[in-house]
Amino acid sequence: MVSYKDLGLVNTKKMFAKAVKGGYAIPAYNFNNMEQLQAIIQACVETNSPVILQVSSGARKYANQTLLRYMAQGAVAYAKELGCKKPQIALHLDHGDSFELCKSCIQMGFSSIMIDGSSLPYEENIKLTKKVCDYAHKQKDYVTVEGELGVLAGVEDDVSAEESHYTKPEEVQDFVKRTGVDSLAISIGTSHGRQKFKPEQCTKNADGILIPPPLAFDILKEIEKKLPGFPIVLHGSSSVPVEYVKEIEKYGGKLKDSVGIPEDQLRKAAKSAVCKINIDSDGRLAMTAAIRKVFAESPSEFDPRKYLGPARDELKKMYIHKNKKVLGSADQL
Repeated sequence: MVSYKDLGLVNTKKMFAKAVKGGYAIPAYNFNNMEQLQAIIQACVETNSPVILQVSSGARKYANQTLLRYMAQGAVAYAKELGCKKPQIALHLDHGDSFELCKSCIQMGFSSIMIDGSSLPYEENIKLTKKVCDYAHKQKDYVTVEGELGVLAGVEDDVSAEESHYTKPEEVQDFVKRTGVDSLAISIGTSHGRQKFKPEQCTKNADGILIPPPLAFDILKEIEKKLPGFPIVLHGSSSVPVEYVKEIEKYGGKLKDSVGIPEDQLRKAAKSAVCKINIDSDGRLAMTAAIRKVFAESPSEFDPRKYLGPARDELKKMYIHKNKKVLGSADQL
């Protein structure tokens, strides 16, 4: 059993309370390897931002749970080395699908856990979420828990759903009270992956770029009324930048009908009770675009540092932009 405090990590309790009060959202960036982690820490130190290092079940299998623990500990030390005296870094399980997985992550030093029972019948979701909360909260060092109501469409690692189902505002009070969750992920029109909407759901601008339907801010407003001041989470919130999609396609990629969530809508959400915004696909796109460019322009290159280095630099640039212009988390330490 390893406590997250031994690794220098924090849970999300104070982090979220400050974000809700301050009208910004904490970045929750998914990572799978060293270069992604370096970019996240560099960007958050430079922008003076708290951050949630987010690990999916698939990423945990890919990276190895023991290595992940030491990577998280190393991230804290790295942030201090870069000049951040008191890093606010949480290590969070994204879309945990069982009590056993959540328990294992807690025992390996995760400071925050998501248990996703949103695909289950309502009462079963409550039962599973409460079980995880009871275990996480009784630890010597309190581990925060995120639950989910509503279903997001799209595909991300092991999480897949054909259709989205908006969160029902009339259920949120009961769910939070009976489970004891510390934050709640909701569905208001965001979606997993790089194709967040089908072309027929969108309109096109003069340049032929797909414009998605707006988020359901009316539902968000109702949820805020039901749970005043309670931390709300948005999953599937990558913007799928057109410039990265075009760069990937320029160098041989095929990403037909890519469309994300407009950044101005995410900024609007971040000014509300939404205090955690998950971003994964944007990081994948930025990294892939940079790597494809190197391979196309230098076909004889085979040193991983020569293509992963530029990918890391592009990621850092994107994360700095997100912290400053989209989430509002810059200068919030």
